[in-house]
Parts: sequence; C-alpha cells; structure tokens
Amino acid sequence: MIEVPDFGNKDSTAPMHRRAGPDPVSAVKMPEGLTAAVDAWAEAHHLSRSAAICRLVELGLKIAPPALTSAQPFASDATRIEALAVHEIELLLDPALPTDERERRIRRLTEGPPEFSHDRIDLPKQAT
Repeated sequence: MIEVPDFGNKDSTAPMHRRAGPDPVSAVKMPEGLTAAVDAWAEAHHLSRSAAICRLVELGLKIAPPALTSAQPFASDATRIEALAVHEIELLLDPALPTDERERRIRRLTEGPPEFSHDRIDLPKQAT
C-alpha cells in the first residue's frame, strides 16, 4: 500500500516540496504555439525547455529598452515636449506681434486657460 501524506493536516510530517536546483521555480503560462516554438528552439540548441526559456528571456532582456526606474525621464521628456511645442507655436505666430503679446499667447497655449490651471496635475499648485 502506498502512503499518501495528508496535506490538510498541520501536524503532517511529510516533506515539503524541494527545489531541484539553487534557482527558484517559476511557472510560465504560454499558448500551445509558443510552447511548440520554444520546444523546437530548445531541441535545436540541445537544451531543456526550462533552460531554453531562461536563455530566450535573457536574450530578450539584452535587446529590450531599459525599464524606467524613476520619474526623472518623465520630467526631461515633458520639458523637451514643451520646448518643441513652444518652437512650433512661435513659427505659427505673427512675427509683427509685440514680444510680450507673443509670450502671453505662448504661455496661454502651453499652460492652458487660467480657469483650468487648478485641474492640471503637471503644474505646481499655487498657494492661495
């Protein structure tokens, strides 16, 4: 008779599942077609499915763009986008306008109407 451990019993002395190697086990859910492609790649490279998935992920991470780790890239992107917008607006404005009127129009177009400035999440809140 085969003895089956009682997993529901907290006092069970059955051994816990152990990892096969030093790395943690991760389950991957993939469509059948992708699994077949991974298996074919693994066979062509004389690897197990697990090793093939690891190698393919490593290769993918090498060519993938780096992940954003802070809000700093967003700030520089926003500044660059605003500068491009200002440049395009300057090209559209009448060159005969006085400088202060040009700056007012550019500011109104880039910051939006003042009645909506309290709703803008990208602008600092003004103390009232």
